[in-house]
Amino acid sequence: MSLCDKCISGTTYRFNRSVIDRWDLIHVTAGVRHEGTTEGKVETINGVKTYVVTPTGNYAKDKAILFLPDVFGIELINAQLLADDFARNGFQVYAIDYLNNDALPPDALNSGKFDLLAWLAKHGKDATRPPLDKVIAALKERGVTQFAATGYCFGGRYVFDLAFDKVLKVAAVAHPSLLNVPTDLETFKKTGIPLLINSCETDNMFPLDSQAKADEILGGGSQTSELYRREYFPGCTHGFAVRGDMKIPQVKAGKEGAFKATVEYFMKHL
Repeated sequence: MSLCDKCISGTTYRFNRSVIDRWDLIHVTAGVRHEGTTEGKVETINGVKTYVVTPTGNYAKDKAILFLPDVFGIELINAQLLADDFARNGFQVYAIDYLNNDALPPDALNSGKFDLLAWLAKHGKDATRPPLDKVIAALKERGVTQFAATGYCFGGRYVFDLAFDKVLKVAAVAHPSLLNVPTDLETFKKTGIPLLINSCETDNMFPLDSQAKADEILGGGSQTSELYRREYFPGCTHGFAVRGDMKIPQVKAGKEGAFKATVEYFMKHL
């Protein structure tokens, strides 16, 4: 891919003074990049491959973001750049290979030949949850006491599960999949954990009726409450927050908007 200063610099975002004071930052300038060179490194943490990226300046060592990618895993360049951009905003980030080095090939869903059901059968909770627990346990030993999680598509399912187990202080998902609506939403409400949902116009995994049900259950019938916020991005389809076509203005705005909303939400609640 070609690189240019405009692509790498990202959009400038500034946050209110109360948010900035919490993180001991003078200002926040890092937006989401669509191209560039990754800044983190792959480590093995408690036996689990993990893409790790930390801020260059001071940051809270007891707080961490768990980055749970979609079915294409942590090797996807867009996922690593997103993890980098969270770190540019003051967070240490751990993108966990909970797919056990068996993510979908890049062209799997477009080839018409890939057996997705067979792949899903090999990536049930019994296989994919243990890597998360191993990394979380290791991070706790390193002094991390407060976790946020951001999950995309398949990863959104695990953000819900971690919240159900009271692992998280704050949760965010983008175009989540494999949710049981309304049961999972009702269970989430009982956790008392703040939740951000980045949703879109066309999403067969989390369609408009599920989005409306989330507002009804979590937001008291509205889009926003003290512990719930939902962003909606018209013109976007499932996958927009990671793999959207940046040549389409609405999709580009959706990816940038979802990132910005998640950073703001984590700064407020973590």
